[in-house]
Amino acid sequence: MKNSDLADLARNIAEKAYAPYSNFRVGAALITDSGNIYTGCNIENASYPATVCAEDVAVVKAISEGEKSIDTIAVACIDAESDTAIFPCGISRQRLAEFDTKKVIIVEKDGYKEYTFDEILPYNFKF
Repeated sequence: MKNSDLADLARNIAEKAYAPYSNFRVGAALITDSGNIYTGCNIENASYPATVCAEDVAVVKAISEGEKSIDTIAVACIDAESDTAIFPCGISRQRLAEFDTKKVIIVEKDGYKEYTFDEILPYNFKF
């Protein structure tokens, strides 16, 4: 799968986000080292700490299916006011570090940018 296809998939899955409180819809699409693709969208909760990030949904789906490492993840945001490019939050970045994510694609309004994982979390916590 091309990076542009993964970016489009993340953008499309953001439409499925459950975000009635913020209307800040995020989608993520990842490809594992074995070549399988998993998607996720954010799921808000009236109790904000119970909200789940799109990246985490995709990671949980992948790991629950037996995957062990992530090659690339694409993240797209559809904000109520603009198509804002966002990066994964700190907790999601650390979760991605746990599974040896190699590349991150940040989807922007008119395209996307690619980063190595070390560029977005250079000093991750690992044993």
